[in-house]
Amino acid sequence: MSLRPTRRQVMATAIVAGALPVLPRPAAAEDPAMGAAQAFSFDQVREMARDLAKQPYAPAEVPDADLLETIDYDLHNQITYRADRTLWGDVPGAAKVRFFHPGRYFKQPVEIFAVQDGKARQIEFSLDLFDLPEDHPARKLENAGFAGFRVMDPDEKNDWLAILGASYFRTSGYSGQFGLSARGIAIDSGGPGPEEFPRFSKFWLEQAPEGGIVIHALLEGPRVTGAYRLDTRHQPGKGVFQTIDADIFLRGDIERLGIAPLTSMFWYGKNNRFVGPDWRPEIHDSDGLEMLLATGERIWRPLNNPPRVMANAFGAQSVKGFGLSQRERSFEQYQDDGVFYEKRATAWIQPRGDWGPGSVMLIELTTNDEIHDNIVAFWNPGEPAAAGKEFNLSYTLDWVSDSPPQDTARFIATRVGAGGVPGQVRPPNTVKYVLDLDGKGLEGLDRSSGVEAVVEASRGTLSLVYAFPIATTDRWRVTFDLDFGEDPSDDPIDLRLFLRHEGQAMSETWIYQAFPSQLRALLADHA
Repeated sequence: MSLRPTRRQVMATAIVAGALPVLPRPAAAEDPAMGAAQAFSFDQVREMARDLAKQPYAPAEVPDADLLETIDYDLHNQITYRADRTLWGDVPGAAKVRFFHPGRYFKQPVEIFAVQDGKARQIEFSLDLFDLPEDHPARKLENAGFAGFRVMDPDEKNDWLAILGASYFRTSGYSGQFGLSARGIAIDSGGPGPEEFPRFSKFWLEQAPEGGIVIHALLEGPRVTGAYRLDTRHQPGKGVFQTIDADIFLRGDIERLGIAPLTSMFWYGKNNRFVGPDWRPEIHDSDGLEMLLATGERIWRPLNNPPRVMANAFGAQSVKGFGLSQRERSFEQYQDDGVFYEKRATAWIQPRGDWGPGSVMLIELTTNDEIHDNIVAFWNPGEPAAAGKEFNLSYTLDWVSDSPPQDTARFIATRVGAGGVPGQVRPPNTVKYVLDLDGKGLEGLDRSSGVEAVVEASRGTLSLVYAFPIATTDRWRVTFDLDFGEDPSDDPIDLRLFLRHEGQAMSETWIYQAFPSQLRALLADHA
């Protein structure tokens, strides 16, 4: 399964364009040309999506597709949107919007409208909106249409929101660093059949207070249509905050419907350093899936780079929140002063209302490089996603430094190495897990206080289980050995652990998936 072209290709313009010099705005700056005004409301988008769901899917025509194929990564980066034609560029306090030119990886055009006072006017594509070399192949295009758009910081040097390709969108989060992505919907991600990528085909953009923007979007795909409203606000230094309303209409049956999907990259971290040949200690945009269940249980699942595609479902009667988090915030753990992985945002989703029974799903793909997004997380409703079904959902999506605080200790590091006791013969087929916690809620407790680690394994033998405070710090540590045996199969071993004191849970629940083939490779390196 391919999630999409490499993120360096698909999001190239969103990443690179912000770093390009911005030309001074001429005195005669103007908005791009627009069509006639027409009445507009989000109800119209909803009815449009509902009506389309009753009709056969008609793929969008791509004018000059062969010519667009020639506009590769390098040629696409030679095209820059003219600063003096920024939408709402001269409106004080308004969002500053610029548009993406199409290319090899973004051939299908999208229609974009500007909304004001209940009226929408289509923004007309013109090559005059872009600066590009005289001999550039894009000059031969007739009317290619826009590929997407981005919203600029107030000083217009960098963007803080980009929507480009399928139904993907990304923000610069709390730190100004782009990282993981969100999208409108996921269809059969991770199997069982080919993944389908519906796309936002039309956008209606509306100014919001303090430089925010309200984005109305029409989603179209072979088996789904949808109407989306993304109320998006940027608070520099704090994050990007979105309230998303989604009305989803199914054209056909869907085996695995993904609501509020997030896409990220995890190559290796402390838990699987042995799979990464790179010199940097860790490489990932996110290091764990976090879930808050309706029962109040908080779950932390460190991400993995498995030997094959893995799809895990974490069932719940309801969910209060979930997201892909980046908990490791130390530059020393990444040593990358080019992309600053320690500044990548955590994306936290909180349903508005009760989504009912279902599961948080985690899809993990194998990767051998940082350019491939290999992680997907989403909510999969418990009810069948059958043709004619309608889903009306609302949620918030916060791009921040951390998920909401909790009262109990949380896991901040997962490490694995050879099992046994130093100085003694190491037992075969045995690894040691070492888990660190931040110690919240464990203040005043020590080795003699009766804090215990409750650990379970789906198979194998556990031993040497200890929980104790780390000297000279406010952190705690749990260690245990796992003998995974001689079984030649590579079925994953599911692990589960939490701290308990006097019958009360003192930490979130840590869950993990270990693969004997990877553990054997780890031990072979230690031999």
